[in-house]
Amino acid sequence: MTRGRAARALEARVRRVAGPLLRSVPRDHWETDAAFRRRRRVTGVVAVAGASLLGVSLSTPPGSPRFYGLTLGVAGTWVAGGLASGPLHLGRMFGPGDRLQRPLLTPIVSGVGAFGAFYAAALVARRIPVLERAIGSVLRYADQGSAPLVAATTLANGVAEEVFFRGALYAAAGTQRPVVVSTAVYGLATVATRNPALVLASLPMGLMFGIQRKMTGGIQAPVLTHVMWSSLMLRFLPPLFADRLEVEERRAPEQPGS
Repeated sequence: MTRGRAARALEARVRRVAGPLLRSVPRDHWETDAAFRRRRRVTGVVAVAGASLLGVSLSTPPGSPRFYGLTLGVAGTWVAGGLASGPLHLGRMFGPGDRLQRPLLTPIVSGVGAFGAFYAAALVARRIPVLERAIGSVLRYADQGSAPLVAATTLANGVAEEVFFRGALYAAAGTQRPVVVSTAVYGLATVATRNPALVLASLPMGLMFGIQRKMTGGIQAPVLTHVMWSSLMLRFLPPLFADRLEVEERRAPEQPGS
């Protein structure tokens, strides 16, 4: 009997916490056909330009001025494209008493949870050579670069990606499966990096961000989740791949332009 009451109490608690995440807020983001067509044209051009810059940025040596310039250029492209496409919305979620409020704590906790899942996956990936090399290839930018600059460019790109992909592109996808469409385009843009680890990460995270966008009607929730997730990945993932990063550092002088 005691266990039954405890289970029911736990279930009620989970429902109170998860309930707001399972309810889409009412919203009216209607726009004219002309504005919608314009948004689609802008997002199409920006998606190609941003993906191209992203691919080039990860082909430059870690710590080089060109790398920081290009990564900031990628962020600038996403933000400029998102703002130029049309109106964007921060979104709201249900709080106590069914009051609508800006999403804050829930998306931050979601970012922590996503990091936990990825950290567990990274423990497995260390034992898979192709994934270990792919992850090490990305983490070398954090390991060999300036910590403040790497953090700034990483977080700037996290915010910028949400402005574009869950802001402009999500809206441009229309009402037919915008979560799937925005996630697919997000994954395709990441393909430009030619890094299987980044492509694999983009799909579940893109799906999560897209669902947050759908539930809240705006970009604030995915922005906060993305920033929290990226911050924790940047802080705790490099030590997990210390051996691989030593190999990458020894190879660094052999890279062109280093």
